[in-house]
Amino acid sequence: MSEPSPPAPPAGAGEGGKNPMRAAQANMRPQALRRFYKAAEARQEDGRFVLSLDGRRARTPGRNALAHASGALMARVAEEWARQRETIDPADMPLTRLMNSAIDGVAHTMAETRADILRYAGADLLCYRPEAPDALVARQAHGHDPVLRWAAETLGARFHVTSGIVHVAQPPEALAAIGAALDAYDDPTALAALSVMTTLTGSALIALAVARGFLRPEAAWRVAHIDEHFQAERWGVDAEAAARREARWREFEAAASVFAIGRAV
Repeated sequence: MSEPSPPAPPAGAGEGGKNPMRAAQANMRPQALRRFYKAAEARQEDGRFVLSLDGRRARTPGRNALAHASGALMARVAEEWARQRETIDPADMPLTRLMNSAIDGVAHTMAETRADILRYAGADLLCYRPEAPDALVARQAHGHDPVLRWAAETLGARFHVTSGIVHVAQPPEALAAIGAALDAYDDPTALAALSVMTTLTGSALIALAVARGFLRPEAAWRVAHIDEHFQAERWGVDAEAAARREARWREFEAAASVFAIGRAV
């Protein structure tokens, strides 16, 4: 019998890896499948940990082993599979989709993925402030400025901040410092997680702050959505927008967990 493959194609893999930054998000709406296994577990094989479904090695949509060096990470993947009911719900498996994308896509486009994250840094969310109202200006300064100070003090990346939406060019030295920070991530799963956090927030600095442990995921998500929360307070919550944001939060939380697991082991 053939080895089982997790649902959802890897983002970018079907296009030659053209969009590595969208490695996990592009798999947001895969079709559901009936559960075809009883037991899911992380099993050690040849120095790595693989997802095992009823004793058989699971594979990505690209037919690669769904595996990682971290047993704790693969245990989380196995938990996603174990909690599925009669129907497999890919929306409830963000870490699995992230792993699929990392293995089938980002692993083959590491330089491109780093370059895409760096492009986000060139127009980072934290550097663009509203001109009014004063309450929102103050709230964004309170949330954004500590991350910018952290980037300057820890990464040596000092960014310019502007009011309005007109693009401001960032110092080459700041972007070089971010590039050097990204070069430290040579694991495809970690780099895929960084790209997911970057695209979901519009901020490479927030993504790096979570990866380095400066921001907890919940705090990072609030910092990235100060404007949305402010508008909701004034005009009320849009139910559809809130549901979309909740779905994106689950993707962000899964990506952040890659680094939390790494610090815990």
